[in-house]
Amino acid sequence: MLTRGLLKHHSGVTTETKLKTSSAQPNNGIEFGNQILPDEKPEKRSRLILASYNIRYAVGRALISSGLLRKVGYNFPTRRAETILRNIQTTARAFSENVLLPPPDILALQEADKRTGRAGGIHVAARLADELALPYVHVAVGIPRGVRPKQREWWLNFEEQIALHDTGDTGVALLSRLPLEEVTRIDLPWHDCAWRPRLAIGATVRLGTEKVRLFNVHVDPHGPLDNQHQQIELVVNRAKQYEGPAVILGDFNTLSKQKAIEIRRFMESHGYAAPFPTGTPTWRGAGFVRFHADWIFVRGVRVNRWGVVMPLNVSDHWPIWAEIESPGAV
Repeated sequence: MLTRGLLKHHSGVTTETKLKTSSAQPNNGIEFGNQILPDEKPEKRSRLILASYNIRYAVGRALISSGLLRKVGYNFPTRRAETILRNIQTTARAFSENVLLPPPDILALQEADKRTGRAGGIHVAARLADELALPYVHVAVGIPRGVRPKQREWWLNFEEQIALHDTGDTGVALLSRLPLEEVTRIDLPWHDCAWRPRLAIGATVRLGTEKVRLFNVHVDPHGPLDNQHQQIELVVNRAKQYEGPAVILGDFNTLSKQKAIEIRRFMESHGYAAPFPTGTPTWRGAGFVRFHADWIFVRGVRVNRWGVVMPLNVSDHWPIWAEIESPGAV
């Protein structure tokens, strides 16, 4: 494990915050960990590497087959904690060795479970942050305990659910080499997925002389396209409250060609652009089923290069990344 003089305080403790959000959870479910010591000076950057990864609680790529095995009574993998830890270490190497992608300055995670049974009791974002020696911010969904899920479409019924009375949670996270300001929880409207409320996290980072507002989102795949548009529209409207550049990235769950086309059209109508051609595979199902589920949309910054990290196989998603640059940079 790497160490770089970080102050670690993620063991069951959440830092007190005075953030105004709509959440009724204590601390708004926001946890800060591995924070940089106060005397360190933030480095000015004219370029940033951003990455997004639905890590699927680091359980592996076998979404469909593992779901079918559970239906016949076999919960794969059997040595859950060991598998999760091994996959987190594999992920850390991928994001630090500068082989599959440039080491990201900011890594947005989705499905970052916090000590759930399905994650082997491991805090996925905190453990990955430890391996990378990075500060992190994690926002927990706040799953209602003891509430049975609503019926879902059969083709979305392969994911392992968090147990009804599991004391853990899932959520989204940001791991960052640079200081994050104005960290905000954003609860998204949801209809057909009562077992998994949806949310986003907003934060501000400095890029050269400007401030860029970042939003890490995990959009609901259930129900009609209108549900997804309602969730994204809320984030877009939040971004309008801030002057300057904005980036909205994460798992948009556009699990069809038409959904990918429509979400891109929607974002472009609000002034955002994405470097990825529509249809770029970022999620794999059974056999050769591939969809463009994950996106990085930018407004007010340039994208110099981008990629999809297809060799990484610790989730049913592949990480995506992009290098952004301030338009005023020389």
